[in-house]
Amino acid sequence: MSDSEEQLYAELWVSLASLLRSYTAVRGLSGRQQATVELGEERILVRCGEDWLDLHRAGAEVNWRREDGRAGMLEFTEAGRLGSRDPRSQNRDLGHPGEEEMDMAAEAWARELMQ
Repeated sequence: MSDSEEQLYAELWVSLASLLRSYTAVRGLSGRQQATVELGEERILVRCGEDWLDLHRAGAEVNWRREDGRAGMLEFTEAGRLGSRDPRSQNRDLGHPGEEEMDMAAEAWARELMQ
């Protein structure tokens, strides 16, 4: 992977954390729960009560795990989306296989975490 590609995926990673912060904050306004979002170079951890979402990044790959044992792998595209390598997969609860805008994925994760 070139330096410019790594920089792109690092920037997308920070953007994903920011989107998760925004969507969990908005959801927290209408509820009694608040979420915390911890950002590292290779890890984002979102917690809300007993629920959590743990994301790990290696280049463009994003591996995710949930407190209930669900897990999967997505990857950043150069267009700034999150996609599944396996077009038959319904990786995470994207609602459909293939690619999804990062903001839609972050909103879905926030909604799920803060039910």
